[in-house]
Amino acid sequence: QVQLVESGGGLVQAGGSLRLSCAASGRTFSRYVMGWFRQAPGTEREFVAAITWSGGNTYYADSVKGRFTISRDYAKNTVYLQMNSLKPEDKAVYYCACAAAFKVVVTTTEYDYWGQGTQVTVSS
Repeated sequence: QVQLVESGGGLVQAGGSLRLSCAASGRTFSRYVMGWFRQAPGTEREFVAAITWSGGNTYYADSVKGRFTISRDYAKNTVYLQMNSLKPEDKAVYYCACAAAFKVVVTTTEYDYWGQGTQVTVSS
């Protein structure tokens, strides 16, 4: 059983930064892709960023490219999402997810496990 636990959300002013963490446990993740998604009220869950656990290949949504950085720490089995230059439209619940895949995948249906989510609020 895979468990994903997010942390690091909070309230920040526009232009500020936050770093989200996702601690993973339950299996060996070398053949998995880790992703971040977000969901604002009344909208569908959308892809933000993903990284292959083994090779560190990354992929970003256009809306966050150049502002957000996804990374992973082998020793801690943790994935991070560094969010800089935050905008009010980045406000959402952010979810960590895990997919049994060899390359980056970007749709929610391709991910097998999900965390509980962490709230990010950006004030203008």
